[in-house]
Amino acid sequence: MTSLAAGRRPGRAASVGLFAERLLDLGARSHGAACALLVVLSLICFLPGFASLQPMDRDEPRFAQASKQMLESGEFVDIRFQGEARHKKPVGIYWAQSAVVAAGEALGVPGARTAIWLYRIPSLIGAVATVLLGYWAALAFLPRRQAFLAAALVGASVMLSAEARLAKTDALLTACAVAAMGALARAWLTRAATVRLPTATILAFWLAVALGILVKGPMVPMFAGLAALGLSIFTRSGAWLKRLRPGLGLILVLVLVAPWFVAITLKSGGAFYGEAVGHDMLGKVGTAQTQHWAPPGTYLLVIFATFWPAAAFAAMAIPFAWANRREDGVAFLVAWVLPSWLVFEAVPTKLPHYVLPLCTALAILAVMAVARGAVHRDRPGARLVALLVPFIPAGLTVGLCLAAWRLDGAIPWAGLPLLLAASAVAFLAWRAFADGFPERSLAVAVLASLLLSPAVFGLTQPALPALKVSPRLAAIRDGLPCRNPTVGTLGYREPSLVFLIGTDLAMLDSGEEAAGFLRRGGCRLVYVEDRFAKAFADAEGGTPPQPVGRVTGFNINGGKPVGLSAYAVTP
Repeated sequence: MTSLAAGRRPGRAASVGLFAERLLDLGARSHGAACALLVVLSLICFLPGFASLQPMDRDEPRFAQASKQMLESGEFVDIRFQGEARHKKPVGIYWAQSAVVAAGEALGVPGARTAIWLYRIPSLIGAVATVLLGYWAALAFLPRRQAFLAAALVGASVMLSAEARLAKTDALLTACAVAAMGALARAWLTRAATVRLPTATILAFWLAVALGILVKGPMVPMFAGLAALGLSIFTRSGAWLKRLRPGLGLILVLVLVAPWFVAITLKSGGAFYGEAVGHDMLGKVGTAQTQHWAPPGTYLLVIFATFWPAAAFAAMAIPFAWANRREDGVAFLVAWVLPSWLVFEAVPTKLPHYVLPLCTALAILAVMAVARGAVHRDRPGARLVALLVPFIPAGLTVGLCLAAWRLDGAIPWAGLPLLLAASAVAFLAWRAFADGFPERSLAVAVLASLLLSPAVFGLTQPALPALKVSPRLAAIRDGLPCRNPTVGTLGYREPSLVFLIGTDLAMLDSGEEAAGFLRRGGCRLVYVEDRFAKAFADAEGGTPPQPVGRVTGFNINGGKPVGLSAYAVTP
């Protein structure tokens, strides 16, 4: 098929498209070449801003602070945030973060325990592993070239790029889920074979389940279990699951996960299960936690942004999936996505990253549909849906400029050229689709992501000081003439401040308490949020001391402007 853009009128669209296709050809040469290119792609998407991004309230600094306290206390069974038990998730991520930070200290990294980028390394590893394991999973369904493209789409996705930079559970969880589903797919697709499933595949499944349990409890078993149940109902037989040697596998899982679960049971007296299961997990099922309620259908809308640039093509692949739902490969991909997706839509608590472990299946399905000619420009509404590819970076460019102007009174000039370039390349991806080259369009969309991620995280984000409230407050502490001051805070209680200031940060409840805190002698510093300023001044006799610093900005977690004054006494 020819086109004006790619044939009679060569130009930027044709040049970018041909470059993208050469990358696909290079990835198709060998598994080694594919993996090497995928690692490079992942690092381009994940590393910009990795160290400069502030601790993102509230979940990230909670995880990081709890891991830091493990190193401070030497207690690696019980999980604590300051003096409070943190019994929401199992211990896997905390062990991983503590190990990395301990290694950083041993290697002489300055201020390792408050260097948030060290705590993010397990997430970075998990995100890169998700891409590579996505390639491995895709090879069960697609030839090498298309498997490479599917994995590249996963690496290029907005949500995985964000999770790679956050010291939380979700990137590692996604890697475990993709590994387990890749192994389960091979058991399903080879169920009629007379030879045994390779031992490496069986071990990959059960090790992924075990690690997934240690990272985030029942999620990986849920993904695999719902898919296996659906497929067994589809075939009216679950005999194919014997290929995974479940007896041996369950023993392996118990050997790996039981020691910590027994230890935390003895340590907490069963309180861990009451909090993790009764409050955290069942609480999300029964009611929306922490104001994260959204109606059913929310994920169908937000996925177009969070799984950009592949989501538009995955949406166009839905008719293909329905028409071919009885094919083994398509049936497995539908079973991977649909049951878990319905569970997430039904649960009142909704966060965008919950469906991230399902996105690899969506990418594989999109590429499969494209390769078989089911996604093309002549489908009703296809060109309109494909416009979502340039719409997301263009909208993000406008949104970031407006946010920077509103918050800091400036345009993010450093990132603007790359933001515009990403939008332009994304438009060329749409142009390739409109010209009849859907596979090329997907590859060009990946190139757009290689520009967008550095533009947003590497160049624009550091130029938004209004968002960095806690780091600027910590800088005031570091600028005092006395070392190791005792620090308290009134009003502003974000976990990022605890992480940056220290475990002993005093949480004060009133102006009188803050004034009394300063009078206790020694080197002391207190932060007073503006809404408590009058109460603090009244406690100081109507005339508070001269502030040693002031910080104004925007609290991402609260979604509101915030202002604080810092008061100090020094010997």
